[in-house]
Amino acid sequence: MEECHLPITRHEMVRRQLRARGIVDPRVLNAMEKIPRERFVPPDSMDQAYADRALCIGCEQTISQPYIVALMTEALELDGGETVLEIGTGSGYQTAILAELAREVFSIERLAPLAEQSRKTLDELDYHNVTIRVGDGTLGWPERAPFARIIVTAMAAECPPALFAQLAEGGILVIPLGERESQTLEAIRKVEGRKHSTSIAGCRFVPLIGEQGWPP
Repeated sequence: MEECHLPITRHEMVRRQLRARGIVDPRVLNAMEKIPRERFVPPDSMDQAYADRALCIGCEQTISQPYIVALMTEALELDGGETVLEIGTGSGYQTAILAELAREVFSIERLAPLAEQSRKTLDELDYHNVTIRVGDGTLGWPERAPFARIIVTAMAAECPPALFAQLAEGGILVIPLGERESQTLEAIRKVEGRKHSTSIAGCRFVPLIGEQGWPP
């Protein structure tokens, strides 16, 4: 996949923002070196596609900065055989990373325009192991459960019970938890049906809206 001329190249993004800040999983680094992030941002933000910051993608939503995408993905510990549930498709960039690294991805987006645009972009880039639907992500996708991995790309005050219930035994759920202004990225592993959490880093995400999240 070729990238257009940009102020910061994909290779520089991986070298300066990911490797230099401690991302070491070679599969994650290779996926982020491969995928053209500029295809997932609005045209007026294309020159900032590889900048070290979040960007607006419309509908009051954002695409996370590359480092946070890499950090969350690395925390999932993917080996290629997993079925992954993603809550918050957004631009579809994180979805594409997951599609590179997992067997199958199910992604839920609350906002239909974003779901439609991300599906179009993923189809154009030949990612066909992804199923996207519009709905309340806080309730998960029970008919496809259990999931080996779950990633939530919006912040919640606490882990939605429906999502933890749909996590397979031994699985990992990555989610930002906290208050609206400040959160901590957590990796939650299910061990004998109980939560075992590891704090990864401070972060700031848009709210997770839904029945088991924040009100609209």
